[in-house]
Amino acid sequence: MFPAIYSVHVHLFSYQVGLFSSLLMSIALAMAAAPPRHVSQGRNALPNSPLNPITARHHHATAVHASIAATAPQPAATLSTNAHLANLERLLEKQKQENPPAASAPAKMQPDGVSDPPSSYRTSRLLQALNLTSALFPAGGFSNKHAGAEEVSPRSLTRLRRLLSNSNRASPRGSIAGGWRRFHGVGDWEGLLDPLDDDLRRELVRYGEFVQATYHAFHSTSAPPGRPRHVLLPDRSYRVTRNLFATASIELPPWIDTVAPWVMAAHPTSWIGYVAVCENEREIRRMGRRDIVIALRGTSTCLEWAENFRTELVPLDEAEAETEQQGVSGLSAKEEAETEEQRLSSEVAKVECGFRSLYKTPGLGDKPSLSAAVVEEVKKLRKEYAGEELSITVVGHSLGAALAVLVAEEVAALVPPERAATAVFTFGGPRVGNRAFAERVEKRGVKVLRVVNAHDLVPRVPAAPLRTRNEGYAHVGRELVVDSQSSPYLRPDADLSCCHDLEAYLHLVDGFRAAGGPFRENAKRSLARLLSQQGANIKKLYLNKAQELRLKQTAGSFGRCNSGQLASPSSTF
Repeated sequence: MFPAIYSVHVHLFSYQVGLFSSLLMSIALAMAAAPPRHVSQGRNALPNSPLNPITARHHHATAVHASIAATAPQPAATLSTNAHLANLERLLEKQKQENPPAASAPAKMQPDGVSDPPSSYRTSRLLQALNLTSALFPAGGFSNKHAGAEEVSPRSLTRLRRLLSNSNRASPRGSIAGGWRRFHGVGDWEGLLDPLDDDLRRELVRYGEFVQATYHAFHSTSAPPGRPRHVLLPDRSYRVTRNLFATASIELPPWIDTVAPWVMAAHPTSWIGYVAVCENEREIRRMGRRDIVIALRGTSTCLEWAENFRTELVPLDEAEAETEQQGVSGLSAKEEAETEEQRLSSEVAKVECGFRSLYKTPGLGDKPSLSAAVVEEVKKLRKEYAGEELSITVVGHSLGAALAVLVAEEVAALVPPERAATAVFTFGGPRVGNRAFAERVEKRGVKVLRVVNAHDLVPRVPAAPLRTRNEGYAHVGRELVVDSQSSPYLRPDADLSCCHDLEAYLHLVDGFRAAGGPFRENAKRSLARLLSQQGANIKKLYLNKAQELRLKQTAGSFGRCNSGQLASPSSTF
């Protein structure tokens, strides 16, 4: 009984194999004899395959007929599937491929001496030759898993064209009214960062675009840096209520006038950001509160650069700063040493000298300091929207990230968290002050989320000798680490400017899923701005594709003008 059943199974299997083999032969014959037809260039067929209807229709029809006739199938019960596939493989190999794919496993030899490639390789070649890969396996089920990152490409030219276009397709915003406090830092973003929550990702990118608007407003005009700017907000739900200015107090040495006279002529006060408030009722309902945004740009003038290098720690409060400046004159050497030791070990909040200078120094004429302007505007908005649920969001990049922490610390002292929750979102921000300052910010109830590229050097500075607990620099808040090498579009050896560029940061946040994980496949952020600003750091594959699609690429640099501005895209400190 069992031999009979076994025999029936063998015959059924042989019959099915024969039908499958005949079907493959029929497809090949039909494609060889069929008239030419238009095939989309986005299909995944091999360009030089003899079975590709685009390249082999007219020139190889005779050879195909002759080859298939010579390898006509024998009775199905006596001809194996491997023989059919081997015949097709010999047909495919008749035309030399420009870039033959490497076999993923050693080939087996049949008794007649014909090389029998691995089954997965044969199947992949066959499906590609028949132009069936994209239809049956859109995700590239037979693709080489060990292919280099340079070969990674979007699934279709349509998707690539959209990514390279100059229009962003933002992810749809869902309502966050029920949990907005979690996204604003209540709970220190526990459980939201790894993996990154979709709603938090959208909020981070949205707030980052508020900072991008500061760079555009500052560099899009040749007006003196101390003049107010017209800001094109990325979100029309908000309205700008005040322009913000920062003033440098550094005194440059006289020899600078000889080496770079345009630096000495630079205006000490520069436009650095703005305050905006959400006025759209629909957006207010979506967010669950009325949001006040304070956005600050990074270093863009020569005097701001000079302030960045004043890395000594100074007391944040003016009273403490005056006490420290008075020194310990009149005391004996022993008393001076003891007083100095007590001063160093005391709980004094200190920040970098240059950051404090830009934050606290009043401008010329009637321009208040950045600190005074922010306090005045927050008081006005708080009074205007009294009784409403409010949030204060301070965002910045690079130097603006450092100033954002100083702003939030002072605002939180003015408006307690129970009246208006204060949060800080920064990109590529440096250290701001010592550990005592970090603890002071946290005690105020300020929530700080720092987005840091693992290859960006700016978050590692400034660095001061760690003499005591309070004399070294310390970061504030939580950290979200992204990696520029995880992007399939950026070169692995991207330079330092790219690693610090704000658009690169937003690109990485949009593609971030989890620490150590792959880049998000459904990331929607356009690559156009990244191409214009960081073209030298984009993989050649995508630069070539952009040229093929005839996309206009513009240089993302801003020339130096006689007002003391430096060429400063968002990749500067």
